Amino acid sequence: MLKIVNIVIASLFVLFVGGCVQRDVAIPNGGTSHGNFVTSDSIDENSWAEQTNVDEEENIDISDIDQEIKQTDMTTLAQTTQVVPRIPFPSSEYARVKKSGKGTVKGSIYLIDIYGQRVYGKNTRLYLNPVTSYSNQWYKESYINGRKMEEADSRLFNYLRFTASDNQGEFAFYGVPSGKYYLIGIVKCGTECGFDTLKNIRVATKVEVNGNQIVEKDLYREIRVE
Repeated sequence: MLKIVNIVIASLFVLFVGGCVQRDVAIPNGGTSHGNFVTSDSIDENSWAEQTNVDEEENIDISDIDQEIKQTDMTTLAQTTQVVPRIPFPSSEYARVKKSGKGTVKGSIYLIDIYGQRVYGKNTRLYLNPVTSYSNQWYKESYINGRKMEEADSRLFNYLRFTASDNQGEFAFYGVPSGKYYLIGIVKCGTECGFDTLKNIRVATKVEVNGNQIVEKDLYREIRVE
């Protein structure tokens, strides 16, 4: 009789504990939080992308577009270490830059190495920088002539658009306002480009977007080793 009573008590305990357990499906990184996990109820299918964008914006360093200015690859670079002062930030020009749009800029980012092969920029950040007197100075002094410039005005961050390429070096910007931009990215390249070590090679070009136009523009640069 005592054995039967114990079995009944044990069964009731299991039922009680089982009824208190949350039967949520644990899905990392999305949905409603329950402890260290999140559940499938009320998941927003865009929540992951939105959070990723927020995190990336917080981690953006606008000096990215000035990386590797001392590389001795495709252009004749200035030998001086003098820092070029930037012109005053042209607020009136940037006030005319449109904030929203329906255009698209898409393509691939790559280098053409010394063997004529493409070296794709995989999982790298790309920027759209509006064409102004400020960015024109950057393009001439830093990108073309390879001179080191003063740190960019932090207000520039408010006008940059960014995205990242995939594993094949393909990229796309959506919702781009009409206007002219410098399209900028970085490709890593080593021995296949004639370098002893892996280098970050900047690539930049101009693009123009009108209305809901889809602009297909590859961002590439040919390696020339002297």
